[in-house]
Amino acid sequence: MFARKDIALAVSVLLVFQIQTCFSQINRASFPKGFVFGTASSAFQHEGAVKEDGRGPTVWDKFSHSFGKIMDFSNADVAVDQYHLYPEDIDRMKDMGMDAYRFSIAWSRIFPNGTGEINQAGVDHYNNLINALLAKGIEPYVTLYHWDLPQALEDKYKGWLDRQIIQDFATYAETCFQKFGDRVKHWITFNEPHTFSVQGYDVGLQAPGRCSILNGLLCRAGNSATEPYIVAHNVLLSHGTAADIYRKKYKPKQHGSVGISYDVIWFEPATNSTADIEAAQRAQEFQLGWFLDPVMFGDYPSSMRSRVGSRLPSFSKSEAALVKGSLDFVGINHYTTFFASNSNLVKALNDSISDSGALTVPFALGKPIPDRANSIWLYIVPHGMRSLMNYIKLKYGNPPVIITENGMDDPNNRLIPIKNALKDQKRIKYHNDYLTNLLSAIKEDGCNVKGYFVWSLLDNWEWAAGYTSRFGLYFVDYNDKLKRYPKDSVQWFKKFLASS
Repeated sequence: MFARKDIALAVSVLLVFQIQTCFSQINRASFPKGFVFGTASSAFQHEGAVKEDGRGPTVWDKFSHSFGKIMDFSNADVAVDQYHLYPEDIDRMKDMGMDAYRFSIAWSRIFPNGTGEINQAGVDHYNNLINALLAKGIEPYVTLYHWDLPQALEDKYKGWLDRQIIQDFATYAETCFQKFGDRVKHWITFNEPHTFSVQGYDVGLQAPGRCSILNGLLCRAGNSATEPYIVAHNVLLSHGTAADIYRKKYKPKQHGSVGISYDVIWFEPATNSTADIEAAQRAQEFQLGWFLDPVMFGDYPSSMRSRVGSRLPSFSKSEAALVKGSLDFVGINHYTTFFASNSNLVKALNDSISDSGALTVPFALGKPIPDRANSIWLYIVPHGMRSLMNYIKLKYGNPPVIITENGMDDPNNRLIPIKNALKDQKRIKYHNDYLTNLLSAIKEDGCNVKGYFVWSLLDNWEWAAGYTSRFGLYFVDYNDKLKRYPKDSVQWFKKFLASS
């Protein structure tokens, strides 16, 4: 009996040694000097305290409390309580050796009604958070909008569907520049505008839950053929306006930079046919190009102009000039790779997805199916990172890029003991392999990448998936006062970042 235990222990030690040896080829020193490593979060998924210190309700508060919208019927009223627990979480980042923390400001903490009177308690909270980060040598990267639109603006004029949002966002953004810009040098105006335009206004699976597909069976209101494009247009004009204000009034003194974080799946053609190769290109143009082409070139991709026609809004000359060149860096949230094929099968949906004429799925006939994380969309394809970086380099002139999110999730299985849930070798391999491909893109291909942020420091509330999904480097025990436990990936990153 004891011999078996000794053998088992020896095998375990050997496996750990092999894993660590396998993953030891790269570390912080492998990357260019000044390359930034950090973790990422969002206010709605982490803070909780939704009714404290004057915070106003958001569209996600309403959506998450609507029956059947969240997979496990949960909400983010408490989330992982980072509103109160941030000092300890900052200590965790410091202990790991992270350089930076990407977090978002909740608009409705600054302006509970979206506009009007400033809520000083909200300003005080973010001042305290920013100061606490800097005191530990951690650089704040601040997202202004991570999907949590004040409900008051949705009620008042349907939020992103009305051009009034441009001015209200600009006022909110400028308030943040005024209050925090003396210490915040990296601003991200929007997180994943493509995601919330499509998920919120085309398929209705995210707040505010508008759509018209399937004859309105999924949503009570909306128009999937037009609203995603209207929302996207107003978002781009809002970004351009905020960036213009920053550059003219604040950058000369504050010396900061402004970007957008884009959600980007890498698309490969399902076959070598010309039709599928063109479909993969269109899929990328209807995803990344939709939001990056206007800020790089002043207009939407030509494939969108021709396929969407009059449903796609136009930029006036002054608007095109405002938006073009309004980025100092390109934020990329990249997790996975899909295959694209030419298809007219989805035309019946009459929406922005079918407009692309591309069917995109994680697998293709005759191709090996990659390993999958917990999320049904997250297949592990590390080389997609390198391919995507080269695509951005070639198409957009090699702009500065920051990987503002990358990571994978495990299931939240209550039957698995915590000690077992902390053994996340799959996550370690994921980050090692994606970072290896990112390093190749930088060193061998000359891609201009400046930083990498892990999603996420903590397990958290994952939107429509609720608490069913665990992306964190730290395990959060939802049944015991939200205690945090380091997964094995914490130790891996600590070792990775200690090398210099």
